[in-house]
Amino acid sequence: MLRGGLWNMMVAMMLWAVWLAPCLGQTTSPSQDGKIKVRLAGYPRKHNEGRVEVFYEGEWGTICDDDFTLTNAHVLCRHLGFVEATSWSHNAKYGPGTGKIWLDNVICGGSENSIEKCVSRGWGNSDCTHQEDAGVVCKDERLPGFTDSNIIEMQVDENRLEKIRLRPLSGVHSGRVPVTEGLIEVKFKGGWGQICNTGWTIKNSRVVCGMMGFPLQRTMAGTPHSPQSVYRIHSVSCTGNEAHLSACSMEFGELNSSAPCPSGGPAAVSCVPGPRFTRSRSRRVKLNSTSTVRLKGGAKTGEGRVEVLKEKEWGTVCDDHWNLPSASVVCRELGFGTAKEALTGARMGQGMGPIYMNEVQCHGDEKSLWDCPHKSITAGDCKHMEDASVVCNIPYMGYEKTIRLTGGRTRLEGRVELLHSGGSGVRGWGLICGDGWTSREAMVVCRQLGLGHASSGLRETWYWDSSNVTEMVLSGVKCKGDEMTLTDCQHHSTVSCKRAGAEFSAGVICSDTASDLVLNAPLVEQTVYIEDRPLHLLYCAAEENCLTQSAAKANWPYGQRRLLRFSSQIHNIGKADFRPRLGRHSWVWHECHRHYHSMDIFTYYDLLSLNGTKVADGHKASFCLEDTQCHEGVSKRYECANFGEQGITVGCWDLYRHDIDCQWIDITDVKPGNYILQVIINPNFEVAESDFTNNAMRCNCKYDGNHVWLHQCHLGDSFSEEAEKQFEHYPGQLNNKIS
Repeated sequence: MLRGGLWNMMVAMMLWAVWLAPCLGQTTSPSQDGKIKVRLAGYPRKHNEGRVEVFYEGEWGTICDDDFTLTNAHVLCRHLGFVEATSWSHNAKYGPGTGKIWLDNVICGGSENSIEKCVSRGWGNSDCTHQEDAGVVCKDERLPGFTDSNIIEMQVDENRLEKIRLRPLSGVHSGRVPVTEGLIEVKFKGGWGQICNTGWTIKNSRVVCGMMGFPLQRTMAGTPHSPQSVYRIHSVSCTGNEAHLSACSMEFGELNSSAPCPSGGPAAVSCVPGPRFTRSRSRRVKLNSTSTVRLKGGAKTGEGRVEVLKEKEWGTVCDDHWNLPSASVVCRELGFGTAKEALTGARMGQGMGPIYMNEVQCHGDEKSLWDCPHKSITAGDCKHMEDASVVCNIPYMGYEKTIRLTGGRTRLEGRVELLHSGGSGVRGWGLICGDGWTSREAMVVCRQLGLGHASSGLRETWYWDSSNVTEMVLSGVKCKGDEMTLTDCQHHSTVSCKRAGAEFSAGVICSDTASDLVLNAPLVEQTVYIEDRPLHLLYCAAEENCLTQSAAKANWPYGQRRLLRFSSQIHNIGKADFRPRLGRHSWVWHECHRHYHSMDIFTYYDLLSLNGTKVADGHKASFCLEDTQCHEGVSKRYECANFGEQGITVGCWDLYRHDIDCQWIDITDVKPGNYILQVIINPNFEVAESDFTNNAMRCNCKYDGNHVWLHQCHLGDSFSEEAEKQFEHYPGQLNNKIS
């Protein structure tokens, strides 16, 4: 009996070897375009982990976990642009996929540059179910030359549903933007089709309106059947919380068929736009000051790092379990549609200050992110490199049609031309006066054109003279930087330009990324003190105008000046290095301090009375912009020694110690009392940043004639409106005890 059992086992093993040899010896063939596409999917997950999906023969599919190893994961992670894998998962940890299981029994050697080069059973040859889908976790470090992929987005079946649009119901609304109501039309590979409205619900409308960029929907009566209607989708059933119509259950008609719609007609929706997109919106829309969520650091309207308000102070959200339903709650709360993308890994730059929420898990119907199940942050849970971000669906407004760039070397740069109506009512293109033009105005132009962040705002454009447009149609433009269009900014009612030639018109250079400088406010509070410094040690400081005017009348070299000193630690939390606008050939050598100034004014230091009047000030040229220290894993790039390149790398900071020249405010003539200390970085907007609202820091200051105390030091945008008003109307300290 044992001998027979052993023989049967040996036969079975021989048959298995005969079957397995050709299967494992077969190298996977390349896709039709010669390159396999790989993505990470599923949830909950971060951007560097997920279910592995490969694109082959026009269809996304998964990989079975049979024989899967860490070596396989290394190959996949490198294909995705990560340096290596840290682990892999089996049994559909990130949820079961759909469609084909393309690969099974994959065995990689480790040197392959694509999973298709590894041996396997062959494409589509698998005995697995989707409960065995493999997943990987990649090390969150990118290979040189690969762009970020910190995106969690809706995985849309491109064969079933490509695009969606609204066709206005009548000619009366034709041409109006945004289109808030109309017939739903869906694009497939075979063209556009409609949806049968039999059984259509308000929940379905909510999903469609969300995709179109609208937060709410109205109940709408049915529409008459059209003989020309081609119904590609029937029996749509949504919960109302889906981020995309593809996530709803539905029945599809045959391609190029015109199946009837029993007792109905084409589905239509009526949507409610958010306050930014109403036709009657004012020039400068005032957002709801009671909102407890905001977006920061994004280049376009409706995108940015998620920040929430708690106890009158703004903080960020950790990206653990961050997904589309949670991102959609943020988007709708802000008056946008559903989320197009949920981003992790501080894709929109790192925040400063507290991190309030972790493992947020919204259902999708919550009114506020705070209503969603979440965990509070404890020490060590998260760092700002894990800040969550979103990209929201917004209505199409056609803003890019009223502005253009001309003469540039690429589509990202050029002289700005604006479409305007002349006296006869004829519309034509005109120029914008370059007087006072800064990178803040350039930010708005780049946003309006959908070209990302601003890199430069230029006041002269003689080198881009390729257009016959010469008329100035706009002047005195002054933007905050967050406007959606240039005409939303303040400007002269009548054109008045000091330099009227076309060569002095405004220009811009746009970029995918931008820097973002912020001051370490707590460090200022911790390092402040007063020094009485002898005049004979201040000759260089006087030469660089770091003392008040009364110093010129002093009895040099005798006497002293009273200086309010503190340290400044300036972080670059953006996505691009901060570089001086001028090249090295234009830097100014200062013999007294023996260094180059790459920027005339890098920081303003002001001491203000409680009513805002300046009582003392200081300024700091950029003695030398360099990387003093960096976060773990970030290398220093800039060092001033030996006429080196100047700048601040992303993830690094430049430290101006309290004991160096000009790192002070001369308060010799200031009387004891309560004041506000204000520090502003990059005050003239000389270098473009993704966000200028966080460039100012303010503190309450008490000076008793001998000592100084600072408290409530904070960045200009870190408090709620209510808290900021309380700060401004603060009556002052009665003593040096700060509760």
